[in-house]
Amino acid sequence: MTGSASTSPQLALDFRWDTRADFASFIADGNTEAVSALRTAAAPASPWMYVWGQPGTGKSHLMQAACGEAGRTGATAVYVPLADYPRATPDLLEGLERVTLVVLDDLHCIAGKAAWEEAVFHLHNRLRDAGGQLIVAAAVGPDSLGLGLADLVSRLQALLQFRLSPPDDARRRQILSRAAGQRGLALPQASADYLLRHEARDLRHLLACLERLDAASLQSGRRLTVPFIKTILGAPPPA
Repeated sequence: MTGSASTSPQLALDFRWDTRADFASFIADGNTEAVSALRTAAAPASPWMYVWGQPGTGKSHLMQAACGEAGRTGATAVYVPLADYPRATPDLLEGLERVTLVVLDDLHCIAGKAAWEEAVFHLHNRLRDAGGQLIVAAAVGPDSLGLGLADLVSRLQALLQFRLSPPDDARRRQILSRAAGQRGLALPQASADYLLRHEARDLRHLLACLERLDAASLQSGRRLTVPFIKTILGAPPPA
């Protein structure tokens, strides 16, 4: 399910986000300060933010949640996952200053691309002049992005920065259990433990496994027991 900036002026693309990625479904342990700030990101008095952390820390989830929250307060928002537009030109960013909240995800993807760096720099300035709000997310902090445009680096350094902490196994279990519950499934602890032992621990991978299990469970009517998971995902090789 997706949401979009449908109430905003016409843009180059209809930017969309997954409305299931909301704050209620995010396990905030270790990141409560960032979550609290992002909840009010669209408010005029809110600081502009730079959120960073390694893959699996929930950056994209929080970016989309911020857009969804903005929409619920009557503001307009756009979510721009730059990693999803590898062949796009910087014109992608034209006109975004007409929106209340602009969220740029995966900023590390444009590092070293002069035209893109200039486009982000000019968007920053246009958005500031228009009185809008900005959130930027990346895998590393602004000093480590490898940007060639010094003026853009200084703009990013001035933003309120939050580094997201990676999840431990307890948080991974919580995330999987909550994601299963959203799908109307029960994930027993033994089944969650099995996934953590035998699958890659990256959350994107684990949630993709859960999507497969959800579809298979719906088709077969079976619960997410360990034997069922082995059947769908394949039994691990013997030790």
